[in-house]
Amino acid sequence: MQDDLDRRTLLAAPALLAFGAATAACAQPNSTERRASSKTLVAYFTRSANTRVIAETLQRLLSADIFEIQPARPYPADYEQTVEQAQQERDRGYEPPLAARVPDIRTYDTVFLGFPIWGETAPPVIRSFLKAHDLSGKTLRPFITHGGYGVGGSRAVVQDHGNGARVEAPFVMEADQERRTLNQVREWLQTLGQAADS
Repeated sequence: MQDDLDRRTLLAAPALLAFGAATAACAQPNSTERRASSKTLVAYFTRSANTRVIAETLQRLLSADIFEIQPARPYPADYEQTVEQAQQERDRGYEPPLAARVPDIRTYDTVFLGFPIWGETAPPVIRSFLKAHDLSGKTLRPFITHGGYGVGGSRAVVQDHGNGARVEAPFVMEADQERRTLNQVREWLQTLGQAADS
């Protein structure tokens, strides 16, 4: 009995370590994970982690830096409350303050910007992010997830708030299984001529 318990504890150790590392990473969500001499940034906002899957895939395949966009005051944990708050912010044109900004945004040539569709447009915090950073002269590549209703007015939001960036056509995906996400992101990068070995 004791041997079985010790073996189970040993087998569970890697998972517990991974969980601990993930928890530590979540404790500092706004720090930019930097790689030596990367000229590409992946910045994203997520609620249910669908957009995070794409962001982390891009980071890995492109050896890019990554930054999670968050409002200074987090959205409610309850989905319905978040929807209501997001609609009110959208209708008022409110741009919530950011928890943090990307340090040295000027060092990047390309920014992949990810977000889900909320209320038929980009979440208000995306407008805040775009306004807070000088993207002039940079290539901005949006990647957008949605629950089946398309991108709505989000393309206009990115174009209007892009601060002089060259905005490319977005990668758009209806949120689905993780494997399908990974495969579609790889195919997209191939069309951009930026596929990397994985």
